Amino acid sequence: MTLPQTLILATHNQGKVKELREPLARFGFDVQSLPADFPDVPETGSTFEENALIKAHAVADALGVPAVADDSGIEVDALGGAPGVYSARYSTDWPELEGESTDERNNRKLLTMLENVPAEKRTARFRCCMAMVYPSAWKDAPADIVVSGAWEGSITDKPSGSNGFGYDPLFLDPASGRTGAELSREEKMARSHRGKALEKLLATLENADA
Repeated sequence: MTLPQTLILATHNQGKVKELREPLARFGFDVQSLPADFPDVPETGSTFEENALIKAHAVADALGVPAVADDSGIEVDALGGAPGVYSARYSTDWPELEGESTDERNNRKLLTMLENVPAEKRTARFRCCMAMVYPSAWKDAPADIVVSGAWEGSITDKPSGSNGFGYDPLFLDPASGRTGAELSREEKMARSHRGKALEKLLATLENADA
């Protein structure tokens, strides 16, 4: 019997691992998260695609097994597409309020930047790029797979909901009329940027096996 091929997700987020383990297992992968002591990979790219590839290659080459990484963020049209690739560290230049998390500070800055922007001009989208790569030392390894997905919506004037993370409490999904933080995990994966990118990754693997 052939043992499953280990595949590392370039994340310590167990929620992501849980979401991806079952669909990727269909292709013979034993999906695991990064080792707890694996250092953060600097995201030095100027695009989501560059950052996803940087992380995936760093992990695959260090651990000697295939790896999947994603980079995602939110683009707000009224801010010229900001914060974009800097979404996770958008508010590093802002003072932290007592007891405030990074996500909360990021959301506070975004609302401040949009405080004079009318609702109809607060259009935005979540964007995700997902990359699957093999160790560069492997001979005849499959080519890199790079896919992306987008989730169109708008920014509300106050946070709502307790599910999700990041900018979810401010992101209004037009189809449901709820924020990303008011959707269940299953609802969010069915329409989100990450869910769309994952669908494309699975379709690419399906076609490769055909």
